[in-house]
Amino acid sequence: MQRLYMALCAITILAILGCEPKKQPDASTTEKLRVVTTIGMITDIVKNVGAERVEVTGLMGPGVDPHLYKASAGDVQRLSTARLIFYNGLHLESKMGDILAKMTGNMQTVVPVTADVDPALLLTPPEFEGQHDPHLWFDVTLWMKAVEKVRDTLSEIDPGGTAAYRDNAERYLAKLAELHQYVKMQASLVPPEQRVLVTAHDAFNYFGKAYGFEVRGLQGISTAAEAGIADVQELATFIAERRIPAIFVESSVSSRSLEAVKAAVNSKGFAVDIGGQLFSDAMGNKGTPEGTYIGMVRHNIDTIVAALAGKSGLQTPPTGEY
Repeated sequence: MQRLYMALCAITILAILGCEPKKQPDASTTEKLRVVTTIGMITDIVKNVGAERVEVTGLMGPGVDPHLYKASAGDVQRLSTARLIFYNGLHLESKMGDILAKMTGNMQTVVPVTADVDPALLLTPPEFEGQHDPHLWFDVTLWMKAVEKVRDTLSEIDPGGTAAYRDNAERYLAKLAELHQYVKMQASLVPPEQRVLVTAHDAFNYFGKAYGFEVRGLQGISTAAEAGIADVQELATFIAERRIPAIFVESSVSSRSLEAVKAAVNSKGFAVDIGGQLFSDAMGNKGTPEGTYIGMVRHNIDTIVAALAGKSGLQTPPTGEY
């Protein structure tokens, strides 16, 4: 009877322990803070600011369009086991909205990196039906606000790493300030009347405003809607009339529509070139300069200047780490 009583007590204790809610470990005492991010540009921030204190997993790799991305079962598992989730917000990851909403208030802290940007600095183009343009990373100074948000959030979740996060962010922000000046310098090499950037979709509005380019996209801010024949013809007429020498494809958007625009321009008696591939909603391959945010931005401005101003006007980028 005594052994039976002890066994029943043990079963009862185990049952009570099993019913207690699991507590999330204190990030300041764990070896790595587990972080999941959506787009590569955010992943790059977390790597730079979090460094060795974080284990970061990015869901969207090179060539992935975040407007159309749907989370897989594996993604949901990664999200559910993360302590911290960073996403862009402003409806960029529109197909993941419901999943991110369900994660909020669970065991995870879910943070849009654009949350602290002054709404007065956000663009609201008419084709986006009253919503803000989410492509903030094309204005380097605005993307620096995202770095600060990541720094502050990591410090809040992992107070023991506050000094490290602050120092890492300071170094990264200094590089971004240098990058901003570099983009401005390169942009100045293109005569003002030639600063017209034509791409597959309207991802470059912040770039245009910050660095003095008129921007035209075949599709709207989101790639979810297909461009029609009328859109192609309208853009082709604009290019031919303005005698724009080059248009640009994007790594995360099919080039088929821009090829149609090129053919339509040619039919109007003006030859336009494909000036190169730009990185818009996704960075380049891991291990390449374009696989980092700084390298991606440098690649874009160098490609744009070479096509619009001629390679003779392109300045050699300063040496240094991407």
